[in-house]
Amino acid sequence: MLKGLGGLGDMAKMMKAAQEMQTKMAQMQEDMANLTVTGESGAGLVKAVCTCKGELKSLEIDPSIFNSDDKEVVEDLILAAIKDAQSKASEKAQAEMSKLTEGMGLPKDMKLPF
Repeated sequence: MLKGLGGLGDMAKMMKAAQEMQTKMAQMQEDMANLTVTGESGAGLVKAVCTCKGELKSLEIDPSIFNSDDKEVVEDLILAAIKDAQSKASEKAQAEMSKLTEGMGLPKDMKLPF
């Protein structure tokens, strides 16, 4: 295509690869907004579901933990479940990103922003 132009052919390949990566990154962003993970605490008494972008989608609380004397315990369980879900979301997002970067020949541990 750009035969005889020396390094410009390589530059064209690099530009094409960059455009492909941009398209795949946009798709990955969309996928992360739709993939969900569930975090839990208190042996499953509190469950939090969030997207792989960290957006909290739902919270499920077993009614057995509602006791006015245990308000602080319930609050701690809720926070722990949300943090667990967010941590799992971050791990899942990083795993998905690693698949993308590895498939494009980039280093496996390369961290790209969302």
